[in-house]
Amino acid sequence: MGRSPHFSYGLGGRRFNAGAAPPSAPTGVTANGAAATDAWREGDKLVVEIDLPGVQADSLDVRVDHDVLTVRAEHPEVTGGREWLAAERPHGAFTRQLYLGQSLDTEQVSADYTDGVLRITIPVAEAAKPRKVAIATGAQQAINA
Repeated sequence: MGRSPHFSYGLGGRRFNAGAAPPSAPTGVTANGAAATDAWREGDKLVVEIDLPGVQADSLDVRVDHDVLTVRAEHPEVTGGREWLAAERPHGAFTRQLYLGQSLDTEQVSADYTDGVLRITIPVAEAAKPRKVAIATGAQQAINA
């Protein structure tokens, strides 16, 4: 996977319930115990998707502080009168931090939560987009390059 000036993928995520992910971790949980996350550039924007099945939209909190995108969520633990036969679905508090490059417009972040997938879109800042530079000559005539 290539490096991007817009995004740095670090280990800023923690699983819903503390501890390392077991070898038989449920689908959607990575080996380090974080929720499955994809990030890519799509035209002039960075797109991040995080799988958060079973999380209610009103428990989500998405914030940008300087160059750090933080996603917090809560998946309540079901209790009361159950005799568990399997309990693999993650529960509890979740925090994921992604480190953003300086070239993104963090004032224009948008987020959508549909079918258990949180999609965050961050446009590239206008100042960071490629632009054509006029070249002046000694005769003070501009040449468009």
